[in-house]
Amino acid sequence: MTITLSPYDYLILLVYVGFLFWIGLRKGDADDDYLLAGRRLTIPLFVMTLVSTWYGGILGIGEFTFQYGISNWFIFGFPYYIFAFIFAVFIIPLLRNHRYSSIPDLISQRYGQKPGIISAVLVSVIVTPAPYLLIAGLLFSIILPGNFLFWAVILLIVSTFYLYKYGFKTVIQTDVLQFIFMFAGFAILMSVLLKNFSFSGDILPKLPKEHTQLTGGLSWTYILSWFFIALWTLVDPGFHQRCLAAKDSRTAQRGMLISIGFWAVFDALTLMTALYGRALLPDADPLYLYPLLAEKFLPVGLLGIFYTGLIATVMSTLDSYLFISGQTLGYDLLAHWRLRGKSTRYYVRWGYAITGILSLVLIWLIPSVVDLWYTIGTLIIPALILPVLMAYGKRHISSNRILISMGGAFLIPVFWYGISFFTGKGYPLGIEPFYPGLLWSLLVLFPAWRKKPVENKGER
Repeated sequence: MTITLSPYDYLILLVYVGFLFWIGLRKGDADDDYLLAGRRLTIPLFVMTLVSTWYGGILGIGEFTFQYGISNWFIFGFPYYIFAFIFAVFIIPLLRNHRYSSIPDLISQRYGQKPGIISAVLVSVIVTPAPYLLIAGLLFSIILPGNFLFWAVILLIVSTFYLYKYGFKTVIQTDVLQFIFMFAGFAILMSVLLKNFSFSGDILPKLPKEHTQLTGGLSWTYILSWFFIALWTLVDPGFHQRCLAAKDSRTAQRGMLISIGFWAVFDALTLMTALYGRALLPDADPLYLYPLLAEKFLPVGLLGIFYTGLIATVMSTLDSYLFISGQTLGYDLLAHWRLRGKSTRYYVRWGYAITGILSLVLIWLIPSVVDLWYTIGTLIIPALILPVLMAYGKRHISSNRILISMGGAFLIPVFWYGISFFTGKGYPLGIEPFYPGLLWSLLVLFPAWRKKPVENKGER
């Protein structure tokens, strides 16, 4: 499948890519800037980097809406607003009570080195840039020669290049442009569609009945699994990193609440355009719904802005997750075997290489964005959620108990998932893998949680 862009459209995309390279060549600072941008993020920068980072799976959103209608918002929007609000109100005030640079660093301080290493492995999986490499590769492969895997490799090199010198500072600077492009692109497409077609008169009658129902014809057990996977928000390393990089807790808290509003606006734009696409292009490939819709209805120039916005939406998440995964593998794992005279960024750069190779392998094995999200969330979240949340409290929990909790909460879902994969008969007892993993973690950690709190020596 190919999308035809004019030279003017390609020029807009070229300017965007050139800007990324220009930022990558600018002067940078010390290691604290490399990891957390000097802990000086203001509200506007905080909002733009947080909002733009959250939407890398844009083709998957179009595909899911095409197939299941407004249940896309009910599954991928609504629960995340709730947990983001909980994060803002209850977790952010606790963040500054701990001096740490990442979730594995927090786990190490509270529970010991071994749980920290295990959490670093788990976090490196949850922030794998694989889904976003896949989408970015697909977007470039339909406008330029080469398959998606070829372009995934090229974009991995590009992202690594502009992150290589200055790390998180580069992520923040590129996210500003990407924020502008992603909103401008979808606002333009939505405006053109609204001008030419009435939603109630032209679109709604053409939509399948279940597309206007919250469940979209999906089972409640499946939907509930996605609601639990939305707990991802509470342990998302990107959230923690940006809150730690904010200049103070109030900035992070207000920025998070404002971000929820922007997420709601962008969700409305992506949902409505996908519903228009479902009605106007019923025979389209669902995965490429947005590019096909834009190609058909946008003129030269505006098509270039939209397509660049589509790519910017993915790249904002790709570079953020590449950086966090590189930081996790490099700073939180490799740095335990320090080489004399080597800086933090030395290890993070090795992390880029490792996570890049692993991500390419992952998209080769599971070439589906939604499947990657579901698999990663189902297998990893049960092991992380309770240890991370309890780390902010004052109750003492032994290192061994945390290891037993994390190990079982990961291995049980893997076993559950493996039975379904190899037998092809569905999950045991019809239960999604997430639930037995979370239940194990609850059973192991709840007795410790009930004990009397002690003074937390990790706080300041």
